[in-house]
Amino acid sequence: MATYELKFDPKTIEHLGVKMYATLPPALAELISNAYDADASKVTVEFLEQNGVPKAITVYDDGTGMSSEDIQNKFLVIGRNRRSIEGDRPSSKFKRLPTGKKGLGKLALFGLARDVTVDTVKNNLRNRFTLNWDSLLTADGVYKPKSDVVDQSVKSLPGTVIQLSNLKRKSPFDIQAIADSLSKIFIVDSRFQIVLKDTNGNETAVSDDRRYGNIEQQFKWTEKELVKPDSPYFEKLELSLITGKTPIPPSSGLRGIAIFSRGKLVNLPEYFTESTSSHFYQYLTGWIKADFIDLLDEDVISTNRQSINWDNPEMEKFRKFLSGIIAQVGNEWRKKRADKKDKELEVETGIDKQQWFGSLPVGVRESVEKIILGLTQNDDVSESFKPVVKALYDLVPEYPLLHWRHLHSDIRNGVFDYYKNQQYGHAADQGTKLYAEKLRQLSGKDVDGVALADLFTFSCDKGKITKDPTVQICELTTESKMNMQEGQQFLTRGLVKGFRNPINHAPMSAIVPSIISEIDCLNILSLVSYLMTRLDSATVNNGSKTAL
Repeated sequence: MATYELKFDPKTIEHLGVKMYATLPPALAELISNAYDADASKVTVEFLEQNGVPKAITVYDDGTGMSSEDIQNKFLVIGRNRRSIEGDRPSSKFKRLPTGKKGLGKLALFGLARDVTVDTVKNNLRNRFTLNWDSLLTADGVYKPKSDVVDQSVKSLPGTVIQLSNLKRKSPFDIQAIADSLSKIFIVDSRFQIVLKDTNGNETAVSDDRRYGNIEQQFKWTEKELVKPDSPYFEKLELSLITGKTPIPPSSGLRGIAIFSRGKLVNLPEYFTESTSSHFYQYLTGWIKADFIDLLDEDVISTNRQSINWDNPEMEKFRKFLSGIIAQVGNEWRKKRADKKDKELEVETGIDKQQWFGSLPVGVRESVEKIILGLTQNDDVSESFKPVVKALYDLVPEYPLLHWRHLHSDIRNGVFDYYKNQQYGHAADQGTKLYAEKLRQLSGKDVDGVALADLFTFSCDKGKITKDPTVQICELTTESKMNMQEGQQFLTRGLVKGFRNPINHAPMSAIVPSIISEIDCLNILSLVSYLMTRLDSATVNNGSKTAL
């Protein structure tokens, strides 16, 4: 029976194994990476508990497996750089570039358990051996694992099973939390399944969707928007930067941008800048896939694959580039959020903010903008600020120094396009037409010009009405009310004679005669608004007489 040997300094195992991989997800990630590098299509991590106490973790993969020679010359060699020895070549089946490099991932096993059993099949030959933590530490630089199966002929498919027993962990396994953590370590290859199985056989998949599953995405950017053709990183990066609708909880571990190389985390989420005071950073998350990092002459990835050596000249340039695109995303995020809030405000209140602001005099606009910005810049007032904005709008509407706010609503709606473009002649003319049309609708008579005024005509003899007006704006019960009725008649006649007719007879090149000024047109609109308001309570008579 073959005898395997592991040569080492016990302190190496303790420092690089126990201390670096004392938590479960990073240690499991090393075993999963080994399965990936072994061309597995699926790796299953099974967790065994008895009465809530962890008993074992077993990792199954359907990769190429290991021969007895592989075990001795590859697996049991600490610090073996497979890329320098075998070359940085794609795998035979899935053409994967290796994620392993330093030869230290196997030490992760001892961060979790005191006993590690490896059972593997390659080329129909099975090998199984066990590593014991206590025996390892007491060995004098050379450790011989217990081997009970060596080159046993089997008909099994290739693959490897690694069981961790006599676990150091005492608290129950939280499978969902473990899956969440692993989803932050890998960008999962579509041809590589990672499945976690609990004691009852319930399965949980580790996927890219899971990583940001609890974040309600608002905006997203990819390399197409952020990496331009003239950039040295063009076609060297894949990225997905997203902002949430609400701040991302710090406890999620997702604030900032994570960097991956060859599908595995190499730098924990960060912002690549020293200044992170803007509240924008509370909303930002995402990932960048930068496989070129693994091709650099210098190994810039830390042993536990959680940070990059940014002092490296190439990485220093890369960090400066990342800082620039994060700043760009921040500026675009602010604009997108402002535009979105403006649209929501318009839907909720009917107020076009830009139209409103554009109509305000400079001094008034500055004050109103400051108030609105103060109300809308934070999410926690996104619902409550809308009625406040509406109230402010009622106090300071469009064109507050003019008379727009006081015009009759039918007139405002009918002349708005002219008014907002300061075409007051057209607005006054259109307002007059609207008034005339309203009279025709009320009376049912197809009249125009001064005949419109006749609709208000009535006659009285010795205190009695001898002829009712067609359109009556009030009860004709007192002299004052009769005066109002006659006033409506005279003002309507004056509107037609003094404005409508001159407008109709103006030269084609002029909107209004030169003797009618812009202020005159605004005053006409006020007059039309007054006359239109009187019609709101008007009645129509059919020829009967009304006695005082």
